[in-house]
Amino acid sequence: MTITIWTVFIAASITALATGLGALPFFVLKDIPRRWLGIFNSIAAGLMLGASHSLINKGFDIDVWNMLLGLLAGVVLISLAHQKLNTDHSNSVTALQGADAMKSLLIVGVMTLHSFSEGVGVGVSFGGGESLGNFITAAIAIHNIPEGLAISLVLVPRGTSPWKAGLWSIFSSLPQPLMAVPAFLFVTIFRPFLPFGLGLAAGAMLWMVFSELIPDALNEVSHNTVATTAALSLGAMIAFQALL
Repeated sequence: MTITIWTVFIAASITALATGLGALPFFVLKDIPRRWLGIFNSIAAGLMLGASHSLINKGFDIDVWNMLLGLLAGVVLISLAHQKLNTDHSNSVTALQGADAMKSLLIVGVMTLHSFSEGVGVGVSFGGGESLGNFITAAIAIHNIPEGLAISLVLVPRGTSPWKAGLWSIFSSLPQPLMAVPAFLFVTIFRPFLPFGLGLAAGAMLWMVFSELIPDALNEVSHNTVATTAALSLGAMIAFQALL
């Protein structure tokens, strides 16, 4: 199948819509144990590690030094962006339970910032081929569900309806389809930058895993649960890639 900008846009839109699935449990349950957020974040960490590994391998095969430069740039850029916000997402999820409406919007803003790098990841991955693009899209879509759950855990107990919480979750991921298309076009037109772009996306994902997903999970469940769940999801993601 020929990869077009519509293919990339639709794939990235699916990842954005997947964020809204995090609000679904609140349609049947009034209170979700926070332990489940830790488990979901552990699963997401394993999936993102698998996705990062695939991006790095693809970039390594093309140009290892450009890939490593992109990896470093991805880590530095997303780290600086979060410092600019002067907030720590790993603390914000728990601290917002009794915060005011402005702080409730803050977590949506933090998630929205994450979405820029995820959108770039989808677009760049399709520049490396349909199989890699589908794999990364699936990984990010599944990873977005606990992000939507985290947003809903903040908004729903404060009076926001599950419908609105789901819409806010999707809103936080809108940069994904918006960033995926230009990223895809850039690495397609300027092919020598593909390994740099792959490394950039991988670096941003790795930063999110170790700076946010794992610390968030450890706030809710034991080290053993986090390690076991993340390792199993990583193995499942590698098996999924082998089947593509």
